[in-house]
Amino acid sequence: MIAPRWWPFAIAPVVAAADRLTKHVIEDQFLAWDTLTVIPGLFQIVHTRNTGIAFGMFSESGANGGARLLILFSFAVIVLVSVLLWNACKPASAEHWTLKAALSLVLGGAAGNLHDRLRFGSVTDFLDFYWGSHHFPIFNLADSAITVGAAFLILNLWLVRHSAAGAPHR
Repeated sequence: MIAPRWWPFAIAPVVAAADRLTKHVIEDQFLAWDTLTVIPGLFQIVHTRNTGIAFGMFSESGANGGARLLILFSFAVIVLVSVLLWNACKPASAEHWTLKAALSLVLGGAAGNLHDRLRFGSVTDFLDFYWGSHHFPIFNLADSAITVGAAFLILNLWLVRHSAAGAPHR
């Protein structure tokens, strides 16, 4: 059993493994741009490759060394988030669980996407939500984990700001 203070370190590899598993299924079962409608008019699975970051941002940066820059940036994020998570999990730390969850999700998502960048030079995206002809950028499980982690971070900042002065906020 994992000691309570180490649970955040169990989340990151689970997120990265789930991300890799879902991407493997898509890569194995779909050719590029193959589409499977799941909920007509709302959600489909589309196999795409993304050379940018989450939700297709900076996808033009993949050329001219941009891919290497994104890999270095990903490594830096993983190191920084790992250090922050390590400090948040120290026994004397009074950090709220939302910070630990946020960092764990970001770490797992960043690791999942970094794996793709190192292996393929791009990231497999496949979740496509749309309404009519308006499509949200196609994304993957790692992007979702990073986004939920960012939401937990915002929640944590709000909780810390609104907690009683001097009271621990576990």
